[in-house]
Amino acid sequence: MLYAEIIRRKRDGESLSQDEIAEMVAGISSGEASEGQVAAFAMAVLWRGMARDEAAALTLAMRDSGDVFDWSDLPGPAVDKHSTGGVGDNVSLMLAPIVAACGGYVPMISGRGLGHTGGTLDKMDSIPGYTSQPDNTLFRKVVREVGCAVIGQTGNLAPADKRFYGIRDVTATVESVPLITASILSKKLAAGLGSLVMDVKCGNGAFMDNPVRAAELAGSITGVARAAGLPCHALITDMNQPLASAAGNAVEVMNAVEFLTGARRDARLQQVTLALCAEMLVTSGIAPDRETGLKAVTLALETGHAAEVFGRMVAGLGGPADFVENHDRYLPRAKLIRSVAAPGSGQVASIATREIGLAVVELGGGRRRADDVVNPAVGLTDLVDLGVTVQAGDPLAVIHADDATQAEAAEAQVLAAYEIGEAPEVANPVMRIID
Repeated sequence: MLYAEIIRRKRDGESLSQDEIAEMVAGISSGEASEGQVAAFAMAVLWRGMARDEAAALTLAMRDSGDVFDWSDLPGPAVDKHSTGGVGDNVSLMLAPIVAACGGYVPMISGRGLGHTGGTLDKMDSIPGYTSQPDNTLFRKVVREVGCAVIGQTGNLAPADKRFYGIRDVTATVESVPLITASILSKKLAAGLGSLVMDVKCGNGAFMDNPVRAAELAGSITGVARAAGLPCHALITDMNQPLASAAGNAVEVMNAVEFLTGARRDARLQQVTLALCAEMLVTSGIAPDRETGLKAVTLALETGHAAEVFGRMVAGLGGPADFVENHDRYLPRAKLIRSVAAPGSGQVASIATREIGLAVVELGGGRRRADDVVNPAVGLTDLVDLGVTVQAGDPLAVIHADDATQAEAAEAQVLAAYEIGEAPEVANPVMRIID
């Protein structure tokens, strides 16, 4: 069948067969379908949507466009978590070693940041010597011996999705729920997982800015995952303020190490991280219920076992063997550090979270374009939470910059993002669980 005919049928609201979807994906992967045809297909899906079986067929076809990992030889279950992206979201850095310390195996294939959201891969790249894109042999070795490895997407993992997403990104078709679903799940299925937990962010710092849209995406992902044979639960979590008190790359790694060692733990970050970890133990069959899972992951954190696993993972992938103990010596530091003073007294009434993320981008800690080079040292720390009482002159955040001009621009953005007034209603960071 001609690609144009498949596009026409979807444009007119018809359901596509599994064979038609497979043919379209093959054309995307090989390049036989032109960029214009791929864009037209994406727009037709955006406007007309896809039934669950169509989205599942698209997911599986994109999974099969490249390599598919097989972890069946591991002595325990392969499980992972995926976040839709936010600000100060360094959960993966703690979650992978916590779950590994409980007997799970976490082959976490992560992405880089784009726009106002940070990327896990950029954070790991701030660790000297860390190999964030190892060959498959080293990846498998570290997962088997340590229990987890946080790396970047390999060159031939769901290559159809890579081309498809690149075209969607420049044709205003990113927001399609079935296309988001297929993009996420094709990579996770190609990673060979036995189960998956989704963290769907909701709020002014998330791509899904309201609970209805977040629930739609969470329901789509869990439903399509099950249709594709992958057990999947989803947590909808609040992103109306940064999750960690740090936003950047090296500063979020520092925050994660302090979390794992117990030196400092942001309360909301801890609640979300442990809830996701517990859900991973349930979906993978390690724990019979959430209460048991929560006890297990809390114990792994409090005993220091998770911190030890994190250190072994870093060393296994080429980083310093004493990174956990001496992280402040290894992580890059910005040349200039200054506080942002509160302009008045009162309570933090609202935070424009997306603007906090964009302030990090302006400092050089994120990307405007996919090929931008990231400065790992810059960012924000000591971000004040919603509802906290401040006096005029108290710090709202600490800026880590490489020059005064960048620092001044970031200060203006932080001040614009924070509203001082009356105490707001602060949402529970774990808003809903979908299983």
